[in-house]
Parts: sequence; structure tokens; C-alpha cells
Amino acid sequence: MHRDILLFVNPTAGRGRGAQAAGPAEEALSSAGFTVRKVVGVDADDALDKLRRAAADGDAAVVAVGGDGMVGLALQAVATTSTPLGVVAVGTGNDFARSVGLPVDDPSAAARIVADALKEERVRSVDLGRVGERWFGTILASGFDSRVNDRANRMRWARGRLRYDLALLAELGTLRPVPFRISLDGGPEQDVEATLIAVGNGASYGGGMRMCGGAELDDGQFDITVVGPCSRTTLLRVFPRVYKGTHLDHPVVTVHRAATVRLSAPGVTGYADGEPLGALPLTAETVPGAVGVLV
Repeated sequence: MHRDILLFVNPTAGRGRGAQAAGPAEEALSSAGFTVRKVVGVDADDALDKLRRAAADGDAAVVAVGGDGMVGLALQAVATTSTPLGVVAVGTGNDFARSVGLPVDDPSAAARIVADALKEERVRSVDLGRVGERWFGTILASGFDSRVNDRANRMRWARGRLRYDLALLAELGTLRPVPFRISLDGGPEQDVEATLIAVGNGASYGGGMRMCGGAELDDGQFDITVVGPCSRTTLLRVFPRVYKGTHLDHPVVTVHRAATVRLSAPGVTGYADGEPLGALPLTAETVPGAVGVLV
């Protein structure tokens, strides 16, 4: 059993809730008999470098304190290793935690689950997506949703679902179909006009939007949701259904399943786990059982 825990902290997550949550999480883990070491960087690159060095001996579990961005950063260090990952979700979206059934905005409860899971060696093996050397756990967004994500990241007020809802409304003025080219599992490229294409390892992003509502974390495939060209009126009418995943039966929506997907489109940036991956074209592949999560 792992006795050491690396507490990977984002002090700015959720407008400071990351720093506030680190105390209760550390207390709960220490009370359970674990040695806790904090890992905090001055920026993302520094934090990841420190985490990789701290985890290099392989005898510690990693617990990410923050939102999906912090979980995504931790994945870069623990993916395909024997180091298990715990999550104390206190960020804006927290969709990875939701996907594995972990508490949100309750650091003590989340830390107790981590402690119990370590003691009982209760680790769930889940898939990850990979684009080049970059791993992701939730959804790769491209098109209208990536622009919404970008705007939400720039907002300094509101949080969670409200932040993404407001960002979506603000981006409606730019709504237009994007000329994508898409290839699934190495097949021929197809030209597709779409409002957005979302590649789901998990089911949700943006604080509970189930854009890829049928996605499973352990089936070895992505769920790829294609929202075709639609008017602002149609988008506003369908959008509330995204939180339950019932938008998937709308005529403008199609869903594909594949282990690899290549997307290209002019002027589109891909986002995953709430962070920019880079400009399309991008190729994403599913890596089955890439990380063990403490649940």
C-alpha cells in the first residue's frame, strides 16, 4: 500500500478554493495515517516538473486538488505509470471527478475516499485520450465549444455551470458552421460542416454539460458528437438538453464511436480538460487503462 501522498495543489483553482481545500484534504489524509507532501509550482510547467520529480520513485500516490485543468496536468505525470491518482475537485468544471463518481466541492469527503481507496487498494482503471504527448481525461472540444471554453477561461467572475452558460451566450454572435475534415480509425477523410465536434473520453465538460453523454471511461473508444450547422434559435432551444444528454437524439446531432480520430479545420483551436491543445489538425487516440483512479 502506498503510504506517501503527493498533494498536487493549484492555489488559484476556483478563485482560491484550491488553496483553501488543501488544508482539509491534507488533514483528512494525515489523520488516516498517510505522509502528505505538497507539490505547488509557480506556473503549470514548474508544477508539472516538480510533480514528475517527486513521483519518480514510484512509491507515492498523487492527489490533484483543483479542477479539470489540474487533473489534466497531473495526468501528464501519472499516465501509464503504476502511480494511482486521487482527485479533490474544487475547480470550475470538475467533470473528471463527476465521471468517476467523486464528490465535488467537498475536500474532506474526497480525501477520505482517497484514503479508504488506498487502504483497500481500490483503484479503477480508466482510459485516457492522447494527442501527441498530451493526455486528457474528459472531452476534446473543437469549434463553437472551444471558443466558449476560451472565453470562459478569460472570465474572472462567475463559476461552474454559470460561467460556461454566460460564455456561450456571449459567443452566439460568432456562431457559424465550420468546414471540418474528419477521419475515424484511420479511414478516409470526410468533409463535414459542423457547429462543433466534441471527442469524448468522458461524458461531460463545462461543469456538467453531457455533450458526449454515452461516453464510458473504460470502453476503449471515444464518443464523437457532431453538431451540424444550426441557427442561434435552434442552439438556444437545444442547449438546455445538453445537461441531461438528451440533445443526442436531435436531428442536427450525430454520434460516432472510434478509437482514433483526426480533425482538421481552419482557424480552430482544440481544447481538452479545459485547456488549449493547439490549432487543428489534431489526432486523438484512446489509450485503454492508462491511469488508475482512487475511487
